[in-house]
Amino acid sequence: MDLKPGSRWKSAVCDAELVVVRPPSAPGVLECGGQPVIAHSAERPAGQALAAAQDGAAAIGKRYADPTTGLEVLCAKPGKGALSLDGRPLELKEAKKLPASD
Repeated sequence: MDLKPGSRWKSAVCDAELVVVRPPSAPGVLECGGQPVIAHSAERPAGQALAAAQDGAAAIGKRYADPTTGLEVLCAKPGKGALSLDGRPLELKEAKKLPASD
């Protein structure tokens, strides 16, 4: 799986679509709902379902990161599956606070 910046992926088990913002420092498998993501242009395989305890819901416009490898993805379309890299859950990145302009 070539997770390079700007590459687009989608979940095999829900409607989630992702864009890689920052690539991982080591190769890994990006997953949504417990199943590996597929290329944006590929057809979703039939009969796939969310894995148990993998229904964390990816929210549109939010960034998710893996602190271990530095991977960062942007959710372009929401879905019901939780995001993970090699089985490690991705963390929701909080917005940076801007300085006050008094």
